[in-house]
Amino acid sequence: MKIFICSILIFFCAHLSFGQDFNKVRLDSLLELIETKQKGMGSISIFKDGGEVYHKSIGYADVEEHLKADRDTRYRIGSISKPFTAALILQMVEEEKLTLETRLSEFFPEIPNSQKISIEHLLRHRSGLYNFTNAGDYPKWMESPQTKSQLIDLFIKNGVVFQPDEKFEYSNTNYVLLSYILEETEEKTLAEILMERICKPLNLEHTYLGGKIMTGRNEAQSYFFNDGWKLGPETDMSIPSGAGAVVSTPADLNTFFTALFFGKLLNKSSLEQMKELVDGYGLGLFQMPFYSRKAFGHNGGIDGFQSNASFFESDKVAVALTMNAVEMGVNDILIGVLSIYFGREYDFPAFQPGIQVTSGELDKYLGIYSSEDLPLKITISKKGNRLFAQATGQSEFPLEPYETDKFRFERAGIKMEFLPEERKMVLIQGARYEYILDE
Repeated sequence: MKIFICSILIFFCAHLSFGQDFNKVRLDSLLELIETKQKGMGSISIFKDGGEVYHKSIGYADVEEHLKADRDTRYRIGSISKPFTAALILQMVEEEKLTLETRLSEFFPEIPNSQKISIEHLLRHRSGLYNFTNAGDYPKWMESPQTKSQLIDLFIKNGVVFQPDEKFEYSNTNYVLLSYILEETEEKTLAEILMERICKPLNLEHTYLGGKIMTGRNEAQSYFFNDGWKLGPETDMSIPSGAGAVVSTPADLNTFFTALFFGKLLNKSSLEQMKELVDGYGLGLFQMPFYSRKAFGHNGGIDGFQSNASFFESDKVAVALTMNAVEMGVNDILIGVLSIYFGREYDFPAFQPGIQVTSGELDKYLGIYSSEDLPLKITISKKGNRLFAQATGQSEFPLEPYETDKFRFERAGIKMEFLPEERKMVLIQGARYEYILDE
């Protein structure tokens, strides 16, 4: 599930050398530094040739109860659920229960454009259906249970934003509908289908469709940093379904991706279809370059959880990172992890402290900012001497001052440069957007 202004993907470039024997002590040191500086909590696993060669957990599964994370701690993995859903759909295609050309109208004819939308359009985010998690009121009801009928009614109401196959636009609506199609095809719940077809065959003991977080089952709570780790919201898992409701561990994720690419879940033809990219997205997979290497996988974010799992085919290496609290961006953490694993030069982050500002000094930044380049507005508010930003329909996040009139949100790689005299703000996250204060 996406909760930030822009989707966060991992792109790296250049050339690297690979060492079979990597510096585990140095990798331990990096992760311990992240923990000590309160820049993140979570777990990481690295597989090589199908076996685990590294694991590390940092921080707490439950801060309030002082429960440390360990290798069996389960995390909500958000949109990494989508490769699981895509694999299940392709199993149905192999068994001739569905085809990639099957129309949505065979299951939900009341959905707008359903007669034109194919299963492949849904898998590739090319349906044109509005992403329901982008709606302005979504944060108001995301923690309350929703029925299938309620969500279908919502999808009908939300309508379409473009015609099928016109372009790629990430939409959680697509994968919720794919989940419902799986359930109607198999006449079972998604939880049962996932367990029978993937989890049990691969012995994924810590992977399942999630429910209410139960720390007694070693399920992690999620946190945001605001003068210490503060408990985050908890999306009701009846909502994201196969778009983002899977719970797992990094070791289980590596087992899944290794099995997928070793041909244990799908035949070669289906796997090649998953990897075929159209506008940068396959069937439930992104391509994630790291210097001269390329991996396939997915990232995920839901509430305070952020995760990434990928498989480097040329090296038969799987890397999964599951975080329940992030101040240093997952992208930056993975740059360090992969650099150390593949034997590249890497300087540890300095974690320079931000500057201090008073509550009164923040007043000149407050307001609602908009831009013709993006279909959203950003509200800047304050709590005490801390500045917060909130994009339309998304959760608010804290901003840390690092230079005069400049703030950042490290976990998402966001920087905001304010021009108080001109009543403007410049947002930088991948692209650069200039926002004008909307009085």
